[in-house]
Amino acid sequence: MTVPPPPKASRRAATGGVARHGVARVLSKQGIASRAEAARWVCDGRVAVNGVVVNDPEFPVRQGIDHIAVDGREPSTAERVVILLNKPRGLVTTARDERGRDTVYRCLEGAGLPWLAPVGRLDQASEGLLLFTNDPGLATRITDPATGPTKTYHVQVDRIPDAALLAALAGGAEVEGERLPVVSVRLLRSGRRNAWLEVVLDEGRNRHLRRLLGAFGIGVLRLVRVAIGDLALGSLPKGQWRHLSDDELKQLIQP
Repeated sequence: MTVPPPPKASRRAATGGVARHGVARVLSKQGIASRAEAARWVCDGRVAVNGVVVNDPEFPVRQGIDHIAVDGREPSTAERVVILLNKPRGLVTTARDERGRDTVYRCLEGAGLPWLAPVGRLDQASEGLLLFTNDPGLATRITDPATGPTKTYHVQVDRIPDAALLAALAGGAEVEGERLPVVSVRLLRSGRRNAWLEVVLDEGRNRHLRRLLGAFGIGVLRLVRVAIGDLALGSLPKGQWRHLSDDELKQLIQP
C-alpha cells in the first residue's frame, strides 16, 4: 500500500510540537545516502514509514519517533567516515554530472566505501585537498565560515605581482555585488613570466579565488588547495585518497 503525502495544513496540525522533516532529508542526515539518492529510493517505492510505503521524498517524519525502513529493513546510522582525496584537475565535484563529465567519484570506484559526500567543492580546473564524509553535521562545521578552519591554496598566476598588488589582493574585492574576503596573501616564488602565490581564505564562495584574481586582471594558470586548517595535503599522489586519523579529525574540528 502506498500513501500520498498529507496536505501541508494537515502536516502542520499533526506535528504536535515535534519537529518533522522530509523522509529523504532524514535518511541523508543519518549518513546512509545523499539526499538525492534517498529521494530516488522513495520515488522507487523502496521506503516505508511506520510500515506504509511512501512515494514523496518530502513526506514528514518525526525523527526518533517514526520508523523508516528501506527495502523492508530499518537502516542504522552509519559509522562516520572521513577521507582525504588529492583531486586531479579535470574532474567535477558532484555525484552525477548532467553533461556526462568525469566526477571525483571516479577516484573512489571499487574502494568499498559507504556513501560519502564532498565537503565543499573544488571546480573542474582546480586540484588538491578535497574531503569526503557521510556526516552532514561535520561537513557543515568544516565549511561554515564562522566555525570552520581556514583553507590554504597555492595559485600559479600569469604575472609577477609587486608589493602594492599583493597588498591590494589581501584586502579582498567586491565582484558583482558580492564581497570576496581574503585572510592573507604572500608570494611563494616567481619566474620570468609568472609566479606562485599562497592565499588563505576563511570561506569558499563559488569560484572565489578565480573571481578575486580576475577582478585585478590576474589570470590563473593552476590552483591547488594544499591545506584545510592544519590538515595538509602532503605527498599523497594525485587521484589517491586516504582515511583521516583520529588526531587529524580532532585537529580539524577543534573549537
